[in-house]
Amino acid sequence: FYHMDLYGSKERFDIFPEEPSGRGDRSLGDTRRESAPSSEKVQRPQEVGYDLEKEVAELAKMYGLDEDREKELELLGGHLEKVESRWPPARTEKAGLQGSIYNISKSSSSVKDLSQSTKQQGLPDEASQGENQSKARADDEAESSIWSRGGLSSGGMSDEWNSQAVSEEEEEEEEEEEEEEEEAADVFCSTCKIPIRAFDKLFGEHKDHEVAQLPSAVESEKEEIHKNMCKLEEQIAQMENVASHLEEIFITVEENFGRQEQNFEVHYNDAVQVLAQKYEEQLEALGEEKRQKLEALYEQLVSCGKHLDTCKELTDETQELFLENDKAEFMKVKNTSNTMVLPIRHYFFPPYNYRLEEFLKQEVNLELSTLPDFEERVIDVSEVEQLMNSINAIPAPCAPVINPQAPNAATGTSLRVCWGLFSDDTVECYQLCYQPVSNERHSDGQAEHTLKVKETYCTITDLLPNTQYEFWVSALNASGISPPSERAVYVTAPSPPIIRNKKIQSCENAALVCWESRDINPVDSYTVELSKLTDEENDDIITESIVGIPNCEVLIHLQPTQKYHICVRAQNLGGSSERSEPVLIHTTGTCFYLNEDTAHPLLAILDDGFTISCDELENPECDLPVYDNSFTRCIAILGSLIPFPGKHYWEVEVEEDTEYRIGVAFENTPRHGHLGANNSSWCMRHIITPSRHKYEFLHSGMTPDIRITVPPRRIGILLDYENCRLSFFNADIAQHLHTFNSHFQHYVHPCFALETPGILRIHTGITTPSWTAL
Repeated sequence: FYHMDLYGSKERFDIFPEEPSGRGDRSLGDTRRESAPSSEKVQRPQEVGYDLEKEVAELAKMYGLDEDREKELELLGGHLEKVESRWPPARTEKAGLQGSIYNISKSSSSVKDLSQSTKQQGLPDEASQGENQSKARADDEAESSIWSRGGLSSGGMSDEWNSQAVSEEEEEEEEEEEEEEEEAADVFCSTCKIPIRAFDKLFGEHKDHEVAQLPSAVESEKEEIHKNMCKLEEQIAQMENVASHLEEIFITVEENFGRQEQNFEVHYNDAVQVLAQKYEEQLEALGEEKRQKLEALYEQLVSCGKHLDTCKELTDETQELFLENDKAEFMKVKNTSNTMVLPIRHYFFPPYNYRLEEFLKQEVNLELSTLPDFEERVIDVSEVEQLMNSINAIPAPCAPVINPQAPNAATGTSLRVCWGLFSDDTVECYQLCYQPVSNERHSDGQAEHTLKVKETYCTITDLLPNTQYEFWVSALNASGISPPSERAVYVTAPSPPIIRNKKIQSCENAALVCWESRDINPVDSYTVELSKLTDEENDDIITESIVGIPNCEVLIHLQPTQKYHICVRAQNLGGSSERSEPVLIHTTGTCFYLNEDTAHPLLAILDDGFTISCDELENPECDLPVYDNSFTRCIAILGSLIPFPGKHYWEVEVEEDTEYRIGVAFENTPRHGHLGANNSSWCMRHIITPSRHKYEFLHSGMTPDIRITVPPRRIGILLDYENCRLSFFNADIAQHLHTFNSHFQHYVHPCFALETPGILRIHTGITTPSWTAL
């Protein structure tokens, strides 16, 4: 059954040894083959010219080993395939060969070493195939040969695979458990701030923690992020305003510094030049004085030298005379230089003595011709002082330029005014003047206010809301004041509006909010801010804004069964007003108010605003003052218009001995007629007769014949615009009384009337009962 090429190839001797007589020889041959180089082990399977794996598979099929493998795979649950699929790619060639051998020797996978594998590989085959012992032995030899060539023992490989399979299975199970835990997280732990499973809330470590549904937790987190983003945007806007103000200050400081630096440089350069000139002049004068002193001293020194020479000559001559022995010669007159003719009276004086006396009679000036000290010179710095003083003697500045009003630069009582000086003039301060703008031609009576500021901006306070002011500014320095700038008109922000609580209407999905302005001057628009209140302890608030509302009312779409705080701001060019006082709106049912302008003079509205009464009916057509829109014949009143599509429900509490009419009517229903007597009103009427309580359902004066056995004390009215129905119910026993099927071309008003003295109490804001749908 082997391929014929094996018998003529070199591998034939490796697979089928020529001396298979002893097991010891087989083990020795295996040891020799294991000692071969690893490169040879890798290359030998490539040298085989046939598909060894296919041949081994045929052997396994012949000996029935495939069935054993299938059974083991079923028991292992396919783990072996996972292990084989995860075998490292670097060993694919060797693993493929060893995988085939493993399929054959599966029954002996518990053997630990190569010798034991070699000894025991034939035993299972001999036991199961007793008739083919020689063939089984040849198969064992071939298997051991292949294992030895591959460099691995079957027992060692199986152990390695088993350990890897177990570790990988454990890792897979842990990963699957983690994935299941992550996927199974369906609630949010508010204490730990993480998503968890509902099982952990019941039995896990989060048992005592507060939890919330995961979608609601996500929405709450988004709302919190949105709220924080709004706060962050407000902080950014504030910081931007502060930064812009600082930039203005920086620019002003830089401009003033540049002007002062240039001014100082010019004037101090002039002063330095004048000082240098003065220095040169004084130094030159001092040098001239020095020269004169030295010349005078030199002349005096020369004169002294001449005098000394004369004295020396006389001294020498005198010594010669004293040395003369001849007395006659001593007494002779000797004048080597000049012949002197002496007067007769002096003939007895020697001539030399006379000369000496004459020389001694000459006065010798021993005083210094000049003193060594220099006279003190006064330096004239008057010109320099003038120059220094001229630094402050600068021209008056030019007129500043006032800026137009910036957006959101005002509040209800303050304004921020900015201006600029587009010249190089030096400015010490600015004078800002303002006064309210008057529509009258002569506005001399308006008070004018003046402020002095250092910067090029100023915030003026204590102003009137929503009022126009005109501003002008002048610049000042030591020389004077500049001309005033052009006048600019600024306007303060409006006052907070006042929401009319009694005029608010609402239903399950909308609300009509009305307010009034506190300012005389009109505003540009209004902004309505909504805050939805939650039932949590922290009362998380979600803020929404509706901007650009031109009138003093707005229809807002809301969510059912919610609580809202609603505030209103007024907007104009100056900015936004403060928030109005908030009002609380519940979207649980329809709410309306009673229009007092439509009430009959005999009808009174109590303090709660939803209870009407009538004390006397002697003269329905009385002479009491009435409004143009009031009922004059029927003692009735209309509620406010219900401008919301959909279903609306309210109830009226009545007294058993009171006759009344309740229902709905159009705005143009006649005021001089009765409700239900025309085609613009639908109502239920209660009449007391001597025999029974009579109930009529009137429209255009017509009523169906309906008898009500249980007089209702609380009547429910359901208005359904979409289905064109008006239904009446006995709310105490959930009994349907009657339904009008009529197409309402316009929105209607609730209407109420008393035909006998009594009281009607109206209840609004009620959730539509479920039994009204039946």
